Amino acid sequence: MIFETPFKKATLIKRYKRFLADVILEDGSETTIYCANTGAMTGCATPGDSVLYSTSSNKKRKYQYTWEFTLTQAGHWICVNTAKANALVAQAISEQQIPELLGYQQCKAEVKYGEENSRIDFLLSDDNKVDCYVEVKSCTLLDERKQAGDGYFPDAVTTRGQKHLRELIEMKQQGYRSVLLFAVLHSAIKRVQPADFIDKKYADLFAQAKQAGVEVICYFPNLSNIVNSHT
Repeated sequence: MIFETPFKKATLIKRYKRFLADVILEDGSETTIYCANTGAMTGCATPGDSVLYSTSSNKKRKYQYTWEFTLTQAGHWICVNTAKANALVAQAISEQQIPELLGYQQCKAEVKYGEENSRIDFLLSDDNKVDCYVEVKSCTLLDERKQAGDGYFPDAVTTRGQKHLRELIEMKQQGYRSVLLFAVLHSAIKRVQPADFIDKKYADLFAQAKQAGVEVICYFPNLSNIVNSHT
C-alpha cells in the first residue's frame, strides 16, 4: 500500500512555514499537521478546503498527522504529499500501467548517475534494451487562464529540476533512454507544460531536452480511487 493507514478528514485553516498546516478536526478541535511538500502549493492550500491526513505510528515524531490529500472547494482531488509521487510511479511501473515503460526486467530506485552528483528516480534495465533513466516530477499546479485542464511544472523556481534536465540530456547524448515523467497529482489537470512564467530557465532547458530526444511522459493516477481505498 502506498499509504499505510486509513485517512481521516479535517478542514484547512492555513498552511505556513512550508511544512506545517493548521486544521480543524472532525470533533471541532484544532491541531497542527505535517505538510510533506516543499513547493508553493498554489491552488492546493486554500483555507476551507477539505484535508485528508494519515497518522504516523512513530511516537517520536513531533507531528503525528501528515497531510496527504486535498479536496478543493471546486471538487478536485490533489495529492499534496509529493513524497508519494515516486511510490505511485513505482507501483505503476511494476503493474505495467505505463505503456511507454513496458518490457524492462529490472527497476532500480535512487541510482547515482551523471556529472552533477545526481540520483535518478528509476533506472530501468533489460538485456535486450538500452538502459532507461526516468526522472519523476509531481505536477499539481492548475492554471486555466488559457485552456481548461492546463497543468504546469514547476510551481516555484527549481534549480534542482534544472540540474535534472541537464543530466537527462547528458544521458541521452550517451545513447541511453532519458525520460522526464510528470506524475499528475491534480484530478483537474489534463496536460502538462513547463511554467515559463515561473521558471524561465527551466522552461528553456525543457525545450533543449525535448530537442535532444528526452522523452516526456504524463502519468495520471486515479486519485479518487486511491482516496476511496484509504477512507
